[in-house]
Amino acid sequence: MERLLAGQLKPMIPCTLKEAFEKVNPSIGFNIELKFDDHIVYQQDYLIHVLKAVLHVVLEYAKGRPIIFSSFQPDAALLVKNLQTCYPVFFLTNGGTEIYYDVRRNSLEEATKLCVEGGLEGIVSEVKGIFRNPGLVNKIKESKLSLLTYGKLNNVPEAVYMQHLMGIDGVIVDFVEQVTEAVCKLVKKPDEILLEGEEKVQNRPQFSQRELSFLLKLIPELIQ
Repeated sequence: MERLLAGQLKPMIPCTLKEAFEKVNPSIGFNIELKFDDHIVYQQDYLIHVLKAVLHVVLEYAKGRPIIFSSFQPDAALLVKNLQTCYPVFFLTNGGTEIYYDVRRNSLEEATKLCVEGGLEGIVSEVKGIFRNPGLVNKIKESKLSLLTYGKLNNVPEAVYMQHLMGIDGVIVDFVEQVTEAVCKLVKKPDEILLEGEEKVQNRPQFSQRELSFLLKLIPELIQ
């Protein structure tokens, strides 16, 4: 990978996890994704060996930094949850937009089942998987799981705003500042002036499944 610097292409210097902890402002949280090859069936002993090496660095250098672990590898997600109690663990899923040999990776329903049975804190789904199955959002929330999303559509402010309406807990985006600014303009601020006897209501509309399905059709990328 290369970066444009002073008019020339310069190779980016690899950074270890230890160096990231030492050089990045400690107030900035880390989402540590535990990556494994999609096409390899890993033995548990190997996974434990790798995860313990990562945890050794985290426990020594994190020093109070907000951290979550995430992984597309179901067994790795379950193991890292069992190997430590300090940090939340999220299961990454394509939400059924791609199919794998491990059925636990092939749907939001399977992801929910894995998280509930394994005591994980939540799901990070490809956003199209959520938009194609909006009715599952409530089921995931009823299971006491947090729900985040990732994907190219999250760089579209309207898509992020739609997720705000749906009750998604957070989004992973490439252009944080630009998307945040655009979404803030879409979100109406609640009226702070209340008449006597009125109660302050939540500033999030409640939609039926039919209404959500209609609204989702307004995002053109989803029909490609």
